[in-house]
Amino acid sequence: MSQEIEIEFKNLLTKAEYETLLEKLPFPKDGMKQTNYYFETPDFQLRNNHSALRIRKKNNLYKLTLKEPYQGGLLETHDSLTEDEAIEWIKNKPIPKEATTNQLNKMNIEISDLQYYGSLTTVRREYKENGLIFCLDYSTYNNVEDYELEIESLDRASGLKALGKVLQTFGISKKETTNKIERFFSSL
Repeated sequence: MSQEIEIEFKNLLTKAEYETLLEKLPFPKDGMKQTNYYFETPDFQLRNNHSALRIRKKNNLYKLTLKEPYQGGLLETHDSLTEDEAIEWIKNKPIPKEATTNQLNKMNIEISDLQYYGSLTTVRREYKENGLIFCLDYSTYNNVEDYELEIESLDRASGLKALGKVLQTFGISKKETTNKIERFFSSL
């Protein structure tokens, strides 16, 4: 089973703040495009379990990921998909994959109850420093554009410290920032 713990800190940005960070921090000039395809049950069982399910297309590879709360972070469970399998999921004909199906079963969620709700496309730029991954994202979904700084860390303390330092250095206010899937569903 492919699983990992994700600890990340996010802050929404204005376009000007995004452009400042792009210019002043060592982000690459060109970003990588990725598209998330989101799934949920009609009665929002995933959200009620503080969880989320997506397929991410990146570099023409497809990965099914279930995110669940876990010890101050998120437990991510992954399964690889072929392009044909991803297309079937998007057509509301989900194909069971072992790792994610096992986790969904623990929440009493039937794979047949899952429905495709839409997609969010991100152009991501990232660099690594002191064991942290700094991500600068420009996302589009449902006629919405947003900009976000995300820092992935191995522990809460170093991630919070790094986020605070970037925000203070560039005079960016701390904003309550929900994750992409929450922002996507709020835009429906």
